[in-house]
Order: sequence, then structure tokens, then C-alpha cells
Amino acid sequence: QVQLVDSGGGWVQTGDSLTLSCTASGTTFSNYRLAWFRQAPGKEREFVGTISGTGRSTFYANSVKGRFTASRDNAKNSVYLSMTSLKPEDTAVYYCAAALGAVQPASMRIRNDPNQYQYWGQGTQVTVSS
Repeated sequence: QVQLVDSGGGWVQTGDSLTLSCTASGTTFSNYRLAWFRQAPGKEREFVGTISGTGRSTFYANSVKGRFTASRDNAKNSVYLSMTSLKPEDTAVYYCAAALGAVQPASMRIRNDPNQYQYWGQGTQVTVSS
């Protein structure tokens, strides 16, 4: 059983930066690819980015590309989402999720599908004020 704990959310202003963390337990962390999703009030859960088991491969949603960076430290069983130039539309609860399999699927549809991820963190709130 894999447990994920999200942290690092907070209240920031437009243009600020914030780094989220997700720490795992109960598993060989490098065997899992990790993803970040977010969900704003009244909206569906949205893919943000994903990172392979080694950390060498990352993909991002167009809405965050160039502003958000995913990274991981397998020695610490942790994955991070560094967010810069934050906008009010980035306001959401952010979740990390894990899928067994270190290699990123070639299909974007599969990478972005929340149903492909077996384990989820509890979420951390990010609020960006204008």
C-alpha cells in the first residue's frame, strides 16, 4: 500500500512562487511515475504535470508549461512541483498521484487520465489572489 502526503500549499499573490511537496511511504518510490492534478471549485480534476520514475521525463499541461516544474528525489521518496508566475486561475486544490510503472506512457491521453493513477495524496490548497 502506498501512502502519499501532499504539503506546501498556501495563499499567495499574483506573480509569486510556491513549491508543493508530496512524500510517499510504503513503496519503492522509483517504481512509480508521479503526477500532479488540480481541482478548482465547481470544476473537474485537471492534469497539471507528470514525471517518470527516474525524473528524467516530464510532461505538462499547456496552461502551466514554462511556469511549473516537477522534480523528484527518490532518496527522500518525494516529488515536488515548483510553481512560478502564479495566476488567480491557478487557484485549486493540488493533488499528487502515483501510478505503478516508472516509464511514462507514450500516449498523452493515458498520461493525463486520473484513472490511470492508483494512489492519491489528500490534496493541498493553493490560493492566488489578484
